[in-house]
Amino acid sequence: MDKLKRIEELIEIIDDLNYHYYTLDEPKLSDKEYDRIYDELVRLEKETGIVHSYSPTQRVGGEILDKFQKHTHLGELWSLGKSQNYGELRNWDNRVRRLIEEYNNNHGEQLPPPEYIVEYKFDGLTINLTYTNGELVQGATRGNGIIGEAILPQIKTIKTLPLKINYKDTMEIQGEGLMPLSALERYNEVAEEPLKNARNAAAGALRNLDPKVTAKRHLVAYFYNIGYIEGKEFETHLEMLEFLKENRLPVYNYAAKCDSIEEAIEEIEKIDVERHNKDILTDGAVIKINHMRTREALGYTMKFPRWAIAYKFEAEETTTKLLGVQWNVGRTGKVTPSAILEAVEIAGATVRRATLNNYDDIERKKVRLNSRVLIRRSNEVIPEIMGVVDTDEETEEIKKPTHCPACDTELIQDGVHIFCPNSLNCKPQLVSRIVHFSSRDAMNIEGLSEKTAEKLFEELDLMDVADIYEIKYEDLIKLEGFKEKKTNNLLNAIEQSKDTSLTRFIYALGIPNVGLRTAGDLAEHFKSLDAIRNAQYEELMTIPDIGPKIAESIVEFFHDEHIVKGIEKLLSEGVNPHYEGNIAEESIFTGKTVVITGTIEAFTRKELKDIIENMGGKVASSVSKNTDYVIVGENPGSKYNKAVELGIEIIDEDKITYTLGDCPPK
Repeated sequence: MDKLKRIEELIEIIDDLNYHYYTLDEPKLSDKEYDRIYDELVRLEKETGIVHSYSPTQRVGGEILDKFQKHTHLGELWSLGKSQNYGELRNWDNRVRRLIEEYNNNHGEQLPPPEYIVEYKFDGLTINLTYTNGELVQGATRGNGIIGEAILPQIKTIKTLPLKINYKDTMEIQGEGLMPLSALERYNEVAEEPLKNARNAAAGALRNLDPKVTAKRHLVAYFYNIGYIEGKEFETHLEMLEFLKENRLPVYNYAAKCDSIEEAIEEIEKIDVERHNKDILTDGAVIKINHMRTREALGYTMKFPRWAIAYKFEAEETTTKLLGVQWNVGRTGKVTPSAILEAVEIAGATVRRATLNNYDDIERKKVRLNSRVLIRRSNEVIPEIMGVVDTDEETEEIKKPTHCPACDTELIQDGVHIFCPNSLNCKPQLVSRIVHFSSRDAMNIEGLSEKTAEKLFEELDLMDVADIYEIKYEDLIKLEGFKEKKTNNLLNAIEQSKDTSLTRFIYALGIPNVGLRTAGDLAEHFKSLDAIRNAQYEELMTIPDIGPKIAESIVEFFHDEHIVKGIEKLLSEGVNPHYEGNIAEESIFTGKTVVITGTIEAFTRKELKDIIENMGGKVASSVSKNTDYVIVGENPGSKYNKAVELGIEIIDEDKITYTLGDCPPK
C-alpha cells in the first residue's frame, strides 16, 4: 500500500481507537496492539517526512512557547448571570415568561412556553476551539469574551479531543478544560510540588508555555455550546449537543429537559448531591432555554444572555485575616507552612487554617502577618490562600525558619523546599513514618493512630518503625488508656501485619515520590524485594509511568545506610513481604466491567475500586452496553437510570457488603 495512504488510514484507525478508549470508556484493542499501530504511524512519518497537523503523534510536541499570542473569537463568549438561591431563579423564570408574552403580543409567529435544559456548571478553565475543513486549527482561552490567548499546542494534549471531525465548514465550540480528581491524585503521588486543587491545576496546565507540562496533567474537556458555525442551524440546544456528539466531541452525559422552573430546581438539587461523587469539580448548574428561536427573541443585556442563568452552590471563596503561620514537619522531613486564620464561614464550614505551599509561595503571593487574604475551599478539602486583598492595617513580614520547629536542628534548603535532616530523632518525622507505615493501604496495623504513635514515641522510646515489632504486652499495658483488650488488639494487629504483600510493604517504606500505584508497578515488574532493592536506574526507567525523578528516589532510598539497616531489622523481626501477582481467585467480578454510583457506607469509593480490581474486575467511570454490573449506593443518580434502561444487573449495598465482607485491598 502507498505509504501516504497508509498514514491517513492509520490516523483514522487511531482516532477511532482513542474515541472509544478515552470518550466512551470502551477499549477496542489491548495496549500492546494499540502501541503496534501507533509505532507504525511514527515510523511511516519518519520515512516520508509527512506529518499532518491532525496526526495523533502531534498531541504532545513542539517547542516551549515564548509567550501566548492573542486570538480574536469568531463568536463572542458570553458570561452568565448568576443566582444563589431559588427565589432568584424563580424571578428569572418570571422575567423570561414576561418577555415571551410581550414578544407574542407583538408578533404573529408565537414563541412556545419556555423549555429549560439543566447542565452541570464545571469548575475549570473555559476554552474555545476552532475547526476548519474538519481540522482543529485553533484553541484559545476565553479572555474577555472577544479576545483570548491562543493555546493550541496545549489543547492538543487533551486526548478526548478529536483533531479531525466530519463537519467541514468553520465552527467554534465552547467548553471547559478540567483536571479529573483521579488524575490530580495520581499526579500528586509522584509530584515534587503537589497540586492543591483541580481547578488551578487545569488552568495552570492550559496556560503553561510548555505543552509537555500540560500533557502530564491528563486533562479532559466537555463542550456545551457552538458559538459560531457556517452552513448549519439548530432548532434546539439538545439538537446542538447531538451534533457535537456526532462529531465525536466530548459532551458531558447530563442534560435534563424541564418544562418548568420547579422541575429545573429539582434537577439542581440532584446535581448538588451527585457532584460530590464526580471525578470532576463542579460549582453549580446552568439553566438554558432549549429553543434557539426563543433565545434569539430574548437576546442579551449588556453583559449576559437573557435566556440562560447559572445557579452557584454555596460560595467557596471569602476573605479573612492571617493571624499567624505554623511550620509543620512531615515524615520526609519537609517543613511546610500552615496559615492560622481568623475564623470564617465558607461553604458551610468554619475555617481556621489554610494551606501555604512553601516559603516561595508566601513571597510570590505577598502574604504577610495581619494581612487580609483571599481563601478558596474546593471539594471539601483544607482551604488554600489564593492571594491578599488591600488592607489599611499594619502588616508584618513572615520570617523563614532557620531551625526545625520540633527538634531545633538547623534546616537545609532543597529547591523551593526546606528540610529537617534529623530523620532519626525528630519526633514529627518518626511519628508520621509510623502512621504511614501502619496505614490501611500499607501494613494495615489497626489501632496505631497518630495519637498512639506519639505515645509510643514518648513513653517507649521508639526510634524507628521496626521497633513496633519489639513492643511487648508489659510495655503497653502500663500506658494510660491501654487496658487488656486494647493492648491485645494492637499486638495481634502488629503480628498479623508481618505477612504482607510486596506492594503494601514497598508503599509502607515511604520512598519519596512512590505512591501506592507505583509500589504496585514495582512489585509487578520485579516480583521480589531483593530485586527492587538492587534495581538499577536504567531498568527502573523502562517501567511505564516511572520517570527520572522517581527512579532517582528509588535508587537513593535503597542506598541509604540507615534505611538498609531498618529494612534488615524489619525482616529479622519476621516481616515477610511476598509477591502476590495479579492472579485473583475466580470471583463474581473476574473479567467483568463494573460501575460504582452513589454512596456505599461500608466502603470508600477507592476501597471498593481496589477490591474489585484485585478480584479480577475493571472499574469504569460511565455506564455503557459493555458494563456488566452497576453497584448502587445511596443517591445513585443518572448512572442508575441508564443501567436500568440498558438492562444491566444492579448490585445494591446489602449484596455488595454480603459478597465482600471486610476485604482490604491487596
